Amino acid sequence: MRKRSIAALVAALAAASLMTGLPNPRAEATGTDAGGPPPRLGIDLDTVTIPQLQARMARGSLTSSALTSAYLWRIRAINPKINAVLYTDPTALSQAAASDARHRRGRTLGPLDGIPVLLKDNVNTRTLPTTAGSLALAGSPPDADAALVTRLRDAGAVILGKTNLSEWANFRAAKPTSGWSAVGGQTRNPYVLDRNPCGSSAGSGAALAASLSQVAIGTETDGSIVCPAGMNGVVGHKPSLGLVSQAGVVPITAEQDTAGPMARNVIDAALTLSVLSGGDTAHPGALVGLRERVTHPESLRGKRIGLWRLSVLGPEVDAVMTRTARKLRDAGAVVVEVTPPYQDRLAELEFPALLSEFHRDIDAYLATRQGPRNLAELIEFNRTHPGERTCFAGQELFEQSLAAPPTTDPGYRAMRAELRDLSRRSIDETMAAHRLDAIAAPTNPPAWTTDCARGDDDVIPSSTPAAVAGYPSLSVPAGSVEGLPIGLLLMAGDHQDAGLLSLGASVEGRLDAWRAPRYLPTIGGGASR
Repeated sequence: MRKRSIAALVAALAAASLMTGLPNPRAEATGTDAGGPPPRLGIDLDTVTIPQLQARMARGSLTSSALTSAYLWRIRAINPKINAVLYTDPTALSQAAASDARHRRGRTLGPLDGIPVLLKDNVNTRTLPTTAGSLALAGSPPDADAALVTRLRDAGAVILGKTNLSEWANFRAAKPTSGWSAVGGQTRNPYVLDRNPCGSSAGSGAALAASLSQVAIGTETDGSIVCPAGMNGVVGHKPSLGLVSQAGVVPITAEQDTAGPMARNVIDAALTLSVLSGGDTAHPGALVGLRERVTHPESLRGKRIGLWRLSVLGPEVDAVMTRTARKLRDAGAVVVEVTPPYQDRLAELEFPALLSEFHRDIDAYLATRQGPRNLAELIEFNRTHPGERTCFAGQELFEQSLAAPPTTDPGYRAMRAELRDLSRRSIDETMAAHRLDAIAAPTNPPAWTTDCARGDDDVIPSSTPAAVAGYPSLSVPAGSVEGLPIGLLLMAGDHQDAGLLSLGASVEGRLDAWRAPRYLPTIGGGASR
């Protein structure tokens, strides 16, 4: 493999921007000129929903071009504070104009027609770089869009740009710093700027909190949608495995990976999922009646919710859960305390399985891209490019993955089979024993201070059962600790996405916990972790 200097990589990416009309990522990340006053839309971007936007477009009182311009203005004005958006798509306004023409003709393509969407930068886009945060992929864009991007384009969504992420989706170093990548630098939490946004969908979560797009796409192997959603005070849905195509998404493992919607409200997340999924032929009823169920959610009266407190996250988070349980009970829900079984064994088995699967799946992906062609070449690239070590130097997970047993190994196969069985039983048995509609748990602790030397300070076990089982989970805002958002994670059985989103909409309305970020430089006190 021919070695390239960091300067050459940046120059190549900038040249690609000039030749293809792609944005210069360095200019996008550092520009501060918002380009004049903000567009006046007569709506509150923080709280408006997709159905409200579509109703205005249908009446002719709003255009996609105006909406897209407003978000582009906000990216120019606010993104320098939080470093969430890597690139904007120079065709965004022409995409919006095409949507406006469809609206005028009464031939819209569905609920996302004309709605701006940001994509995590591990989702392939043929017209924008797709780097997974690594300089190793910072050359030519992929040859084709990811399947989910094709679905978004076919639905008329405006691809607004790409968001920063934890490099390689947080599967490189033993002690990484979430929200950092060699391509994008460090994403900051909009609530308190020296705090972490969690990862790996850090940029998607932070961008939504700052209202830089209507919706965004994240990806998750275990926690990478729901934790950034919780820590940035937004909504994140990890769909059931297989509901959204994995094709064209930089992988960790096909056994758990899924892309999913992130938004400022449950209905926007649900409508985005309806486009991303494209119909699941194996589970045709998974999303039946989804739009109606989230637009007019059922009462919480009589709903049975199992509260998994997870006191390991601290007394402040536990107090948020106590207040949450009281509000749900006041709305008529039955809240019982539960502890799903088998968690220690899941924690013991998951990481070794991921090591074997990552080697298999990243080799297959790299073979489709220019740059390192396999994991061994990627490890060597990182060793010889200092820009990959400006926050943390380690690539222990890469090295362990390279040495891990192959996925044909009987020991690995037994491990994955046990993981699948125990994770599903942990949810299914708990729900059956208590006749539950969902299990609820804290999504996240208060955001820790970002520190490259220390790395992340995350002990967040709530995402693991649904992530390993391939079951759906949904984080909605629940409250805060010293102004730092805390999410409530809801999880349910296999392909119960529609029911979970409907319940989530009811819970979201009852808790009414979303608050706009204040971009504070720092805070003191007990949430420093």
